[in-house]
Amino acid sequence: MKYNLHSHRHAIEISKNNDKYIDDYEQVLSVLDNISDENIIKEFSKPQYHNNRSISRCINQLIKKRLSELGWHSESPIFQDKEYSNKRFRLDFAKNNFSIEVAFNHGEAISWNLLKPVLSGELNHIDKDIQTRIGMVIFATEEMKKIGGFDSAVGSYEKALRYLPILMNQLTVPLIIIGLRKPVSFIVDDGEIQIL
Repeated sequence: MKYNLHSHRHAIEISKNNDKYIDDYEQVLSVLDNISDENIIKEFSKPQYHNNRSISRCINQLIKKRLSELGWHSESPIFQDKEYSNKRFRLDFAKNNFSIEVAFNHGEAISWNLLKPVLSGELNHIDKDIQTRIGMVIFATEEMKKIGGFDSAVGSYEKALRYLPILMNQLTVPLIIIGLRKPVSFIVDDGEIQIL
């Protein structure tokens, strides 16, 4: 799978040039690099996706399966306090110093998706379960939304980039913003894959 990368607060440079971070950083990129159009088509053909109109859920599942095989924890709580243990205060994936959010939800959640790795990285008066040093947030690009059958209300990589300058003082943890590009061999039309 092809993707765009954007470095907020030098997150990519820090990840590539620090022995504590480089292996986990490269694992995530390798997982994304190795999701092929064929993998998506095969996953999307499974019965659990028959009522889905986009490939978002199957991409999420492919990422989850592959990261889990590499020791990443899914649905990691940010805080130890049970009052803050619901899904709203969980990270999609976490390992060592990294946390990942896969943001295929409504555009109104862009700020929250960007803020969750910051919550897990900054000091807080509520005891935390994880300490993030680098956050990654994965979005669909506008072209992926269109070709992949995503709802038009889903937040995009391009919109997320517009949030970064106005949230600079709030987004204090280095973040890598990833924009998944469209598949090259198919499109999703009315919930059906059409091979090009």
